[in-house]
Amino acid sequence: MASLSHPLKPHFLSTPKHKLQPKKLPSKVRMSFQESGPSVAVVGVTGAVGQEFLSVLSDRDFPYRSLKLLASKRSAGKSISFQDRTFTVQELTSDSFNNVDIALFSAGGSISKEFGPIAVEKGAIVVDNSSAFRMVDGVPLVIPEVNPEAMDGIKVGMKKGALIANPNCSTIICLMAATPLHRRAKVTRMVVSTYQAASGAGAAAMHELELQTREVLEGKPPTCNIFKQQYAFNLFSHNAPVLENGYNEEEMKMVKETRKIWVSN
Repeated sequence: MASLSHPLKPHFLSTPKHKLQPKKLPSKVRMSFQESGPSVAVVGVTGAVGQEFLSVLSDRDFPYRSLKLLASKRSAGKSISFQDRTFTVQELTSDSFNNVDIALFSAGGSISKEFGPIAVEKGAIVVDNSSAFRMVDGVPLVIPEVNPEAMDGIKVGMKKGALIANPNCSTIICLMAATPLHRRAKVTRMVVSTYQAASGAGAAAMHELELQTREVLEGKPPTCNIFKQQYAFNLFSHNAPVLENGYNEEEMKMVKETRKIWVSN
């Protein structure tokens, strides 16, 4: 799901007598690389979410002693710059998680199902961004600001692997607002409308949206390879099948995930 951000620009009021000079801030010292930090692996690093993982790690100065960037065989060998260092993307294999403490997965459900358990078996704490494990019994489905206690007993550095599932983007946003109300008054029904961006389908969909936009503005038929229909300047039901109960799969994800998170909470 895409989020649009607009950096705030300060506006200074000045008088003819005084001229405000911008204050010089001390340059930021990076503290991310630390010998005492965990070993981190990012699976699906060349995708849109994988790149966002790196951005968040950098913004938070997340400590790490080593960083392993993993992707498909097709992407192996590519160079990625991160915090003034250059890393080479490695092919994801069953041996990729030796001595890894934390593995961040965002390469699709099938990859998570295949390699997630392998990483756990080798002692890594896996945080999975796909839907592969969200409704699996025994796997905590976590929004840190809502139910962090679901991760009790999971600690980095213990060499005891674990799986943590990341909820659907709509579930996260909704429950951040609804959970305080639920704790006070017990929510029994919600009517939710979500408008999801092309970025939710990854980098390829984002590129096709840009292509479609140009084509539509030029009066050409739009290229529709990802969603099989035009989504530039368009709105349509999520590309998931409608079930017998009248809801589509995306809507039911939100229902089931909300129940699981609130029960654990």
